[in-house]
Amino acid sequence: MLTMTLIRLLSGSIEITAALLMLKFGNVATAVRINALLGLTGPIIFLSASAVGLLGLAGKISFGRLVLVLSGVFLVLLGVW
Repeated sequence: MLTMTLIRLLSGSIEITAALLMLKFGNVATAVRINALLGLTGPIIFLSASAVGLLGLAGKISFGRLVLVLSGVFLVLLGVW
């Protein structure tokens, strides 16, 4: 759980830094570029946190439930692409 928390804290820090950079540059074109980079980091953070969580759950839940959780992660990714 600590690893998932640290991944999410990193994600939040990246988001706040990006917002501050957008304010600093004050340019819509630059803000769009920064936002595009955030669009790349979001799925990476999501997959990393999900993978860590699934590894932690692997020995504690049944195989069927693990498949359901993996299917849910896949459907979320499919929905945002």
